[in-house]
Amino acid sequence: MEERVRTLASLHANHFSAHLDAVRLRTGRITERIRMEHPEAAAMLAFTDADLTQVLMVRQWRYAIGRETWEIPAGKLDPGESAEDGARRELREETGYTASALVPIFRYYPAIGYSNELIVIFAAWDLKREKTQRDEEEISRVAIFPVDRLWEDVHRGEITDGKTVIALSLFQSLRERGALARAFFSV
Repeated sequence: MEERVRTLASLHANHFSAHLDAVRLRTGRITERIRMEHPEAAAMLAFTDADLTQVLMVRQWRYAIGRETWEIPAGKLDPGESAEDGARRELREETGYTASALVPIFRYYPAIGYSNELIVIFAAWDLKREKTQRDEEEISRVAIFPVDRLWEDVHRGEITDGKTVIALSLFQSLRERGALARAFFSV
């Protein structure tokens, strides 16, 4: 167990806070830890076909790594918003699609060593294209890819986004075990 002694510095931004804390280790030694307070987020492995072979992807600039990436649609939840409502909103805002079916398949902490951010991954299908204007400030392209092509891109190091790789891995595992129907359709 580590005990926070005091906060040495804090930075507050629109959607998160970062803190540098002095902490006492269980041995009694004092050291420093960075702690990020981040809102929960939702991500969608959104299938555009009934056979679950085609996935909706978004391309966006990631400032921290200085390049664009292909990712599954995702985003932070608004205060008081449920993960499911946030997933539906993000899918519509980023892609212009809505999903009739949305099922949570996994929850995880992407940076558990320093952040409390929690991402809930959903499987989405029975998509419908709306005439809604998508967020062009954040998303540069929306495209549909075969699942097998996405795996090739992962293995070539072209898709490196953690939530995307995790969602594809979970899907692949369920498909290989013959558990897709139970996992996705037993709602």
